[in-house]
Amino acid sequence: MSTKKATGSSFWRDRTVLVTGCTGLLGSWLTSDLVARSASVVGLVRDTVPRTIFLGLSLPDRITTVRGEVEDYFLLERILNEYEIDTVFHLAAQTIVTIANRNPLSTFEANIKGTWNLLEACRRTPTVKRIVVASSDKAYGDQRVLPYREDTPLQGGHPYDVSKSAADLLATSYWRTYRLPVCVTRCGNLFGGGDLNFTRIVPGTIRSALRGESPIIRSDGTLKRDYFYVRDAADAYLTLAERMDGLRCHGEAFNFSLEQPMTVLEISKAVLGQMKKTNLKPEIQNETSGEIFNQYLSAEKARKMLGWKPRFSLAEGLTQTIQWYTNYFAEESSGH
Repeated sequence: MSTKKATGSSFWRDRTVLVTGCTGLLGSWLTSDLVARSASVVGLVRDTVPRTIFLGLSLPDRITTVRGEVEDYFLLERILNEYEIDTVFHLAAQTIVTIANRNPLSTFEANIKGTWNLLEACRRTPTVKRIVVASSDKAYGDQRVLPYREDTPLQGGHPYDVSKSAADLLATSYWRTYRLPVCVTRCGNLFGGGDLNFTRIVPGTIRSALRGESPIIRSDGTLKRDYFYVRDAADAYLTLAERMDGLRCHGEAFNFSLEQPMTVLEISKAVLGQMKKTNLKPEIQNETSGEIFNQYLSAEKARKMLGWKPRFSLAEGLTQTIQWYTNYFAEESSGH
C-alpha cells in the first residue's frame, strides 16, 4: 500500500467542524487533516499536556480552541450555536481500560454522560448536519464468533467496555427517535506517533527498544487484537463523514480495521524486528485481569459501502510510528 498522502477534499473547505477530544491521539491527527483540507475547526480542550502531538503539529495556532469538558452540557450547546457548527466528530473519552477499572465513575461521566450531552446539544442545534461518534471494538464485549461485525450484539462486560456499549447505543437511539444525523465508528487498537501512554504495547515497546531494555508485556502475551494505524483511522472518519448524506446511512455503525489480528507478543516482536532489536526479549508479566481474550473486526461493510480501505500496511504504519518516537526521544534528550 502506498504511503502517499491523500489529496485534500473540497468537501471540507470553510466547513465549520467541532472535534471533541482534539488533543488525543486520533483527535490530533484528524484535526490536522481537517486543517489541511481548509476546514474551520473548533476543538474542545480539557487539559494541556506538554509535548503532545497536538502541540507538535502546531494545532493550537491553527484552530479555535475552547476550554472545557463534555460533561458540561451548556458549554457544548454554546459552542455548537456560537460557532454555527456543521459537522461534529465526538472523540472525547477516557480511553484507558485500566483507569476505567480503577475509577469507573469518571469513565462513565466522560464516556456516557459526555455522549448524551453532545447528542442532545446537537439535537437542539439546527446548523449541525452530521455527527460521527467514536465507539470502539470494546463495545462488542466478549463474543464467541469473530471477527466482530456491525450486527454483533453490544454487550460490554467491564467498565470501559460498558461505557462504549452505552455511548454507542445512545447515538443510534438519537437517530431512531429524533432522526439525528449520526453514525458510529468502531475501530481496533490505534497506534501511531503521538501516543504518550507508554503502557500501551506499541509505544511502550518502542520506548524500551530505544533504551535498550526488554519491553514489558503486562498480559500473558496471547491476547489477540486489531492494531490500526492512526492516520488510517483519521482518513476513515473523514471518508464516513463525507459520504453519510449521499449514502443515507444515518444511524449506522461502521467497523474500521486493517483486518490482520495479532497477539500482543506478535505485535511487540514486529516492532522489535523493524527496529532491528530482536536481541531484546519481551518480559511477560501476566498481571492483567478483566481483559477479553480475542477481539478483532471485519471492515467489510466499510469497504463495500464507503469504498474505504487502509492506505498504510502494518509495516508502513509501524515504520512511521517508530520514526516519530525516535525523533521525540532525541529531542527530549537534547533538552528541546
